[in-house]
Amino acid sequence: MTSIPLTRGQFLLPFVSILDEIGAPTEALLGKSRLPSSLAEKSELYLPLLPALRFVETAQRTQGIEEFGYLAAQRLHYSHMREKTRALIAHAPTLLVALRHACYWASREDTILSMWIEHDVDHVRVCSTLSGTGGMLHLKYAQWIQNIFPIHIVRQFAGPDWMPTAIGFESAYSPGPDTRSHWPNVRFHSNQPAAWVSLPDTLLSLSNPSAASFVPSRSQEGDGPSDYDIVETLKLMLPAYLEEGTIALADVADIAGLSPRTLQRKLAHLGLTYSDILETARYETASRLLRDTDCRIIDVAFSSGYTDPAHFSRAFRRISGTTPRQFRERSRLI
Repeated sequence: MTSIPLTRGQFLLPFVSILDEIGAPTEALLGKSRLPSSLAEKSELYLPLLPALRFVETAQRTQGIEEFGYLAAQRLHYSHMREKTRALIAHAPTLLVALRHACYWASREDTILSMWIEHDVDHVRVCSTLSGTGGMLHLKYAQWIQNIFPIHIVRQFAGPDWMPTAIGFESAYSPGPDTRSHWPNVRFHSNQPAAWVSLPDTLLSLSNPSAASFVPSRSQEGDGPSDYDIVETLKLMLPAYLEEGTIALADVADIAGLSPRTLQRKLAHLGLTYSDILETARYETASRLLRDTDCRIIDVAFSSGYTDPAHFSRAFRRISGTTPRQFRERSRLI
């Protein structure tokens, strides 16, 4: 059976809204590409990607819309990502972990979308590509869409005005002067092996301010706490137990009034494990102590629930991209 590349209908809505605003024959253009005309009602459903790209290319060409991909990307917001992806990002302890979540779940946004992180001296690139579409003329209309979401994710940690140091496009596309004016001091590169955005690696250890502002949809059955509430409760509770050693899943489930299996299922529904939550609680405790106290690093390790300082350093670096000592030094320069 041949696999059909799919994309979420959400990503076509900005193109459709632009066409509707200029009075274009949107329904006819959708029909010509064999796409459903009632996209607003199906935005969370999946549509065939290649007809979607052809629809965008045809609309741009027949309607004479300059920078169609960029204009559409400007109408896409962080909230257009899947709720589960946003939940994982909201509960990620650092930007590095959030970007890893986004890379892992990228294929849930477009089934042939691949994302990964490349390290280069003092910068990293968040890269993406649509498998099997290399060389397609209308690929350029997807490039801004691919790049805008990593930008939105970084802005959850670095602030709404953050700009990448450089942006790369897999296609031969090059932004026009008007588009470039909206991205001052950003370098643009065409004909790259993948689409990408570049950022200083010092941003990877930024802590997460977004969990409190994340408001999930309340679609769960019953009146009990949501899966998201369980995660927040665990993150608040676990620090009190860290210094006494690792608290077992069975103990946590008993305190929460749940069976271990139910607790695991609720976390798995969000793409998380108990180990993820425990690691986040340990990291947040350690980063606070490193930033706000003069505790020796070995004491920070013990206070964060680690019995082996070397294990603590490896775990801290895996989450933040930097060592505990480097994290302390950087945090005191801010």
